Amino acid sequence: MAEPDIRFTLANERTFLAWVRTAIGLIAAGAAVFQILDDSRATTALALVLLTAGALAGCAGFAHFRAADQAIRSGGSLPTSTIMAVVMTVAVVLAAAAAVAGVLA
Repeated sequence: MAEPDIRFTLANERTFLAWVRTAIGLIAAGAAVFQILDDSRATTALALVLLTAGALAGCAGFAHFRAADQAIRSGGSLPTSTIMAVVMTVAVVLAAAAAVAGVLA
């Protein structure tokens, strides 16, 4: 089997690194919520949701990377996924919740 075009492989790696950056950002935000905001059920829940979303984003990114790598190497179609829409929806909901919490505080 011939090696795939390196441009596709590197593009796939860059996409994976973007997922990793997103995961790190979500995890850092969760840690910041724990450390900076007052201790309450709402902030604990927000922090746990951020930490969980970060972990899931990292896992989803790796799964997408592996599936795309397999498709690139086999010459098949690239996989599609709704996880990007899910992560974006979670980010928007969390931003809205943080804004409401900031206004009410």
